[in-house]
Amino acid sequence: MSRRVCVIGGGSSGLTSIKSCLDEGLEPTCFESSDDIGGLWRFKENPEADRASIYHSVIINTSKEMMCFSDFPIPAHFPNYMHNSLIMDYFRMYAEHFQLTKHIRFQIRVLQVKPRPDFSRSGQWDVETENKKGEKEKHIFDAVMICIGHHCHPNLPLHDFPGIDKFKGQYFHSRDYKTAEEWRGKRVVVIGIGNSGGDIAVELSRVTKQVFLSTRRGAWILNRVGQQGVPMDFQLNRVLKMAQSVLPFGLVCRLGENKINQRFNHSLYSLQPKHRLFSQHPTVNDELPNRILSGTVQVKPNIRRLQGSSIEFDDGTVEDNIDLVVFATGYNFSFPFLPSNMLPVSGNKANLYKYMFPPGLERPTLVVIGLVQPLGAIMPISEMQARWATRVFKGTSLLFDQTLSLVRDETRISLYVTSQRHTIQVDYIDYMDQIAYQVGARPSLLGLLLRDPGVWLCVLLGPCTPYQYRLRGPGQWDGARQAILTTWDRMAGALKTRPSDIPEPKQSSLPLTLTVGAAALALGYYWNIHNHPSLLITLDPTTWQDKIKPYLPVLW
Repeated sequence: MSRRVCVIGGGSSGLTSIKSCLDEGLEPTCFESSDDIGGLWRFKENPEADRASIYHSVIINTSKEMMCFSDFPIPAHFPNYMHNSLIMDYFRMYAEHFQLTKHIRFQIRVLQVKPRPDFSRSGQWDVETENKKGEKEKHIFDAVMICIGHHCHPNLPLHDFPGIDKFKGQYFHSRDYKTAEEWRGKRVVVIGIGNSGGDIAVELSRVTKQVFLSTRRGAWILNRVGQQGVPMDFQLNRVLKMAQSVLPFGLVCRLGENKINQRFNHSLYSLQPKHRLFSQHPTVNDELPNRILSGTVQVKPNIRRLQGSSIEFDDGTVEDNIDLVVFATGYNFSFPFLPSNMLPVSGNKANLYKYMFPPGLERPTLVVIGLVQPLGAIMPISEMQARWATRVFKGTSLLFDQTLSLVRDETRISLYVTSQRHTIQVDYIDYMDQIAYQVGARPSLLGLLLRDPGVWLCVLLGPCTPYQYRLRGPGQWDGARQAILTTWDRMAGALKTRPSDIPEPKQSSLPLTLTVGAAALALGYYWNIHNHPSLLITLDPTTWQDKIKPYLPVLW
């Protein structure tokens, strides 16, 4: 009999978990408390309890090539940065293509998940659910995948803001913000300079009389539009990651900070933080500098107190006649359906092996999917986690070195500013490679160099797209190679919406390509020769050069 798996949540993590179960021959049943798929990305005018809620204008901060599921590219004509409605369209296409919806039971809330009396032998779970009529049902599952994300409960730290209880204006959490129009001509304070805070401040500033953006620490601001108009996250490649891993942390930060300050001086704009660039999750916002430059947004320090309709800031300045305060102060997560001692959450932090498996369970049949905060998209990470977890359930992958991994995670987290925002922070490429190694799907740079140098160059110097993790191993997809080679075509194709007779300037990047490629090749060659001396015989530079020439123009 196939093993039955309970999937809690029908958002992006839940959808890819269902698919991964089906790929491994498992039998998934997904319980979704609302009436539709999509989770965080489904816009609703009225927020639902214990669920994040987006505003109408939200556009994702990662480009389509970097956020898609690894064996289902987003349509080429979709824009590179998609509105939330298009993200929902993509999720529906994904669910329809792989026939996932029939495994979802909507408007079913999970009340309780607990190990069965014979758990040490069977690894099974008792799951109690409740439908919209209040009718309860009990189930037995062989494994459980928790896919509720980390945008669960709004963090509203009112105790840190003296006088808020007597504030004469309105205040609410950013989850309750929907559109700017009702605040036309008002004076507004937005607390928090994360992605939501920056977006809401910018949007409100178009119609309000004045917006004040309050931040404790400041922030480094990245923009979606990268060098030469290419999506910013296309620049996050393996060569850059290699450089970051060998250079001193302070030097890497300085280089990045200098690059960012070339766009606008963060100190001049009152945004300069004390922490280094890679010590905090950056804020992505193309418009904020322009709104600050025009004066429609003023950057302020933390709030000291509120008095009536006035707000005093830590620098002693006071702003009167404030109509609205928006708390863009993030979310807390919890697992209320689990026994309290099984996966306790303290300070928005849970003790999980690889951010997935509770350590110490006698049977690894409980996993959390999507409880990470990457500089990049969550969808490919959730997919990779689900691919590994389902193989663990099936018994084809094993867990090991749990204690050591937890120590390493603590060491890496210590690089970040201490805050609940960084308790689940991961580095996209490093983390994807770690989990892909467990699956057997991590791309082999050496193998690609020898077998398919064109793809090797794309994997090494191009964006670290999810397709790279379908080139080999379990779940290998025949379309992965072509998807990698045509990544730049799909990116550019979405921009070419007007015919033009003007030829594009031919700026050859071949010297740069060859220089960086040669350096990376030399490094990899040196390492591998010392570990695999037989490669001296198999690597023919002349043959390799002939193979790679046709692919060089593709990248640039």
